[in-house]
Amino acid sequence: MSSTSNTPASAKRGFRESLLAMLGIGFVNMLVAFDQTIVSTSLPSIVAELKDFHLYAWIASAYMLASVVAVPVFGRLGDYFGRKTFVIAAIVIFTTASMLCGAASSMTALLMWRALQGIGGGMMVGTAFACIPDLFPEARTRVRWQVVMSASYGIGTAAGPFLGGFISQYYSWRYTFYINLPVGLLSLYCVGRYLPLIRHHQQQTDIRLDWAGAGLIAAFLACLQLSFERLPQSGLSTANLALLLATPVLLLLALGVERRASHPIMPLALFRNRGLVVLFCLSMITGLIMYSLIFFIPMLLQAGFGISPHDAGLLATPLAASIAIGSFVNTRVIGRLNKPSKTLTFGLLLLLIASAIIIMTQRNTPLWKLELAMFAAGVGLGFMLNNMNIFSQELAGRENFGIATALMQSTRMIGGMLGTGLLGSSINQFYAAKSESLLRSTFPADCAARLIADYRSPESLVSHAGSALISLPGCQGSVQGALLLDSLRELLVASIHQGMGIIVLCALIALMLERKISYLRLKR
Repeated sequence: MSSTSNTPASAKRGFRESLLAMLGIGFVNMLVAFDQTIVSTSLPSIVAELKDFHLYAWIASAYMLASVVAVPVFGRLGDYFGRKTFVIAAIVIFTTASMLCGAASSMTALLMWRALQGIGGGMMVGTAFACIPDLFPEARTRVRWQVVMSASYGIGTAAGPFLGGFISQYYSWRYTFYINLPVGLLSLYCVGRYLPLIRHHQQQTDIRLDWAGAGLIAAFLACLQLSFERLPQSGLSTANLALLLATPVLLLLALGVERRASHPIMPLALFRNRGLVVLFCLSMITGLIMYSLIFFIPMLLQAGFGISPHDAGLLATPLAASIAIGSFVNTRVIGRLNKPSKTLTFGLLLLLIASAIIIMTQRNTPLWKLELAMFAAGVGLGFMLNNMNIFSQELAGRENFGIATALMQSTRMIGGMLGTGLLGSSINQFYAAKSESLLRSTFPADCAARLIADYRSPESLVSHAGSALISLPGCQGSVQGALLLDSLRELLVASIHQGMGIIVLCALIALMLERKISYLRLKR
């Protein structure tokens, strides 16, 4: 184990040690990427064995809720006490929870271990990414090393869907959790052996932990996340109204506590920096766009265009894989720019163009155009994700590396939750209204009611894809399944296009915001 240090790590360490330390952080990043992709493809197999379909959505929500809460808290604790210990603890918690998830005998047990896994994932995101500026204090050097992070994320997101489907089909969904064990052990070795422990606060005994602020911030983020999850599903129910009212109240209470705290978990001085506020907003918009594309492109391909799940997974791969390509090109370009923030402009333009192309695609559009759009979106994200982390670290200062990096990750997650909730609600409502109108105008009332019950959800266009004839007792004859599916798919494609308009609007807003930080420079 490396000893405690207060001097820049790069001043003491050679290339080999730095590379192995970065590989350790890269493996951590791969664990996070795996969990975002590999588990989602095994969800049908999990529910088929463990039952309790009403808890289906909570397999993802339990992890996300715990993760969003843990990110800022442990990001700040890493600023105070050094990050290495927390990274090691996070790897152990995440890997242990993964093994317990794989061994779960009921959905309730799985959800409990998924929440524990989310705490470990949040700890990793909040602390591991902030280790990079500890290793490489010079921003331009840091940019070059960020390609390790992008490559590990790209490998994890690109391989995750294939591995999840392959393992679930030929082995068992349980191995989608067990696969985290070898990656976790590799990251544990590299981090434990080569990552230095660096503390930026000298007077450890003078630090008073802001537990009240941490609790209120955690409760605020939990209510916010639950609101995003529940509103599109159940509307303005009594429970959802209570969540909506509690969210701003908890935020105001947290702000009051943080103003008075001697060592706040969330230093409010960060939000007086205009550049940081703009970057947090850009991070939220980027998360909204990224997660919306990741979530709804497969729906467009499978339910809208009628492509098989296996082929749709292959077609969606460029979106994830090209993030690493964009990051690599970025490392070659950004050091030569007088205004490095212009890389964000280029990334946002690519996202805007990609979203516009997706809106124009139809079922008869050549698939290479959609592939080109997803490739452009991935490259654009490669130019943005790491650069926003670096810019925020430059503006926040060394004492706030952890919380600034954690806030970038948190705002990205919040943007993702907001985006998938908004788009999901918009798409479902538009499709439900249009499909009901089509069926009522085409079939007798009794037949229309039965078809509406079967086809009111976009997922039905995948489950009923092989229906050539639909026989309905009491109706005259049979419904031509292929013709009906074609009509409904056209409506779904139009619904997704309408939802993608939100992404285009957000990209335009982000381009206007980016102009407010054009003064940013990277220190040499």
